[in-house]
Amino acid sequence: MPAPRFYCPPPLPSGAHCELPPEAAHHASRVLRLRVGDAVQIFDGLGNALDATLHAISGKHVSLGNLQTCMTTAASGLHIVLAQAMCSSEKMDWVVQKATELGVAEIIPIQTQRSVAKLAPSRADKRAQHWHNVSVAACEQCGRNDLPQLHAPQVFQEWVSAQRGASGGKFILLPGGAGGLRTQSRPQGSVMLLIGPEGGFTADEANVAQQSGFVPILLGPRVMRTETAAVAGIAALQTIWGDFA
Repeated sequence: MPAPRFYCPPPLPSGAHCELPPEAAHHASRVLRLRVGDAVQIFDGLGNALDATLHAISGKHVSLGNLQTCMTTAASGLHIVLAQAMCSSEKMDWVVQKATELGVAEIIPIQTQRSVAKLAPSRADKRAQHWHNVSVAACEQCGRNDLPQLHAPQVFQEWVSAQRGASGGKFILLPGGAGGLRTQSRPQGSVMLLIGPEGGFTADEANVAQQSGFVPILLGPRVMRTETAAVAGIAALQTIWGDFA
């Protein structure tokens, strides 16, 4: 069974011992009920990790010893950027979680005309921290040492127009798309996947995206929910050009 993993904000300790951050310490001692001598792993979200053993438990404090550099990595070699139209809180959490597990490098929430969720500026920081926590938990579970970059929410028209000169592959999931991903040549550099909201993109939004270089694609003949489309699209990218192959 893999050793429990805990996120520790960078930099990782360089000495022989360290203490787990308060939340990680609570999870280790109170939830997982680990004991002295148990093997664990800590990572910094930047791609670095250390193997360790639980050295001592004292109240709310948990210390680790026998720190050794961990050379294994679960980072994806394909740089995937997921531009996800804002959806309801539970669905957005699910998308962030699964995108992290599937190896996405960047996640960009997009406010579209038909987005059900409308994020007020006053709540943006709180929601960003929540998504960060969701991503951290996903990394702890899946063995990934690098956290995806979570961008601030963007307005569709402004963001898409700014991508006009962006390099790499740019794809938008649309009914009536030109074809599947297998009909496309492997992009040089990153791959951007644009997913619409529950009600789909408006005709104007679809036109603006295509004028900015986004290629319309299909993921089979069925109409998917927005959260399903995101996961299916990422998995397809990883299967064709990424580390599922």
